[in-house]
Amino acid sequence: MSKLKLVLGIVAIAFVTLTAVSCKDAKTDKNNSTEHHSEMNADGDHSKMNHDNSDGHHDGEKKEMAMNGNGASQAVLNDYFNLKDALVADDNAKAKNLGAVLAKSLGSLDISKYTEEEKSELKEIIEDAVEHAEHISESDIAHQREHFKVLSKDMADMIAITGTSMTIYEQYCPMYDNNKGGAWLSMNEEIRNPYFGAKMLKCGKVQREIN
Repeated sequence: MSKLKLVLGIVAIAFVTLTAVSCKDAKTDKNNSTEHHSEMNADGDHSKMNHDNSDGHHDGEKKEMAMNGNGASQAVLNDYFNLKDALVADDNAKAKNLGAVLAKSLGSLDISKYTEEEKSELKEIIEDAVEHAEHISESDIAHQREHFKVLSKDMADMIAITGTSMTIYEQYCPMYDNNKGGAWLSMNEEIRNPYFGAKMLKCGKVQREIN
């Protein structure tokens, strides 16, 4: 009888031990699963965070994309504004390069979506604008600015047809060209004069907003 009790006691101890080990393993598996799930959540949150940050970094690109509702003149406008900035900076060499870039993007402008009358007008505008952009690509800075004045008028005429989904500021300096004045387009309301550069950087005013 004592022997039987001893055997039963050993079996009971073994059962308790196995049960404890099994629970510990199950708890470990659960913890591992929870940790893995947490890591997945962390990864998911991290991906979401990176995506949000990425969107933040592309605000400038979104702004550029918003320049034109149908996207037809986006590249042309971008190149024009880059050229304007080069003249503001008195950078003749950069303006030459950007004049050539603008001439190319003007030549690639897709006008197939417009009416026949609009196509006719755009063709004339593009032809004239390309000529001035090409002159800018091979001139000294004084002549670049002369051609930029007419080019700016072409850009304003183009936008009148293609439209824009953001505000563009037409700015004007009354002192340029022997007080005959000169206008240009800008994405920013703040005056940065492309005709005088550092000499008279803030000379001018906003004469109208193009929406």
